Amino acid sequence: MKRLENNLKYTFKDKQLLLNALSHSSYANEKHLKYGSNERLEFLGDAVLSIIVADYLYKYFSDKPEGELTKLRASLVCEKSLCQFSRQLEIGEFLLLGKGEEQNGGRERNSILADAFEAVLAAIYLDDGMEIARQHVLRFITEELSHTEDEAFHDYKTTLQEVIQRNPEERLSYVLTGESGPDHNKSFTVDVMLNSNVIGSGTGKTKKSAEQMAAKDALKLMGIEQ
Repeated sequence: MKRLENNLKYTFKDKQLLLNALSHSSYANEKHLKYGSNERLEFLGDAVLSIIVADYLYKYFSDKPEGELTKLRASLVCEKSLCQFSRQLEIGEFLLLGKGEEQNGGRERNSILADAFEAVLAAIYLDDGMEIARQHVLRFITEELSHTEDEAFHDYKTTLQEVIQRNPEERLSYVLTGESGPDHNKSFTVDVMLNSNVIGSGTGKTKKSAEQMAAKDALKLMGIEQ
């Protein structure tokens, strides 16, 4: 548990809260735990996460309308993002699972990891309040935001395609040229090609976002700022 607290950069005053947050329903049912599973904490954590992210986006993007903020919030708190955060913290290694769930690979299941991230967040909130919970969430959200902001608000690939279509004989293609990092935190590099020439390059946490960044780079080289 001490290693997990080190990963969280937070030491619990009430260790039972952390234990509860790590107790999957399969384990709680198998062991007949009096304090139950982490499902109630997950419920609370979902609400705490939502208000922290909404508050941050409202202040950070003061010029964006509600629809764009909603889209960006959804990209930041989706299961894919939350299980990635959970893997960065290595929460899966500390989960308490029933025998069946353990055998079926529950420790690596995206939904379980995402739920556990929310449960641990709720435990931090109950142990030390909203401000500490906010600091915990923003560790991940601000980094993820740098990768998703452009993708959420701009479609550079479509803009580039519209530019190139003015010359029907020209052909665009995107080529994956590199990837690095562990499975839970990969980075991809993509080149965008005009016929056989590289006209832009980009890096992102997904191939899709890397393609968007490559298209943005190509547009910039063409003198078309977005």
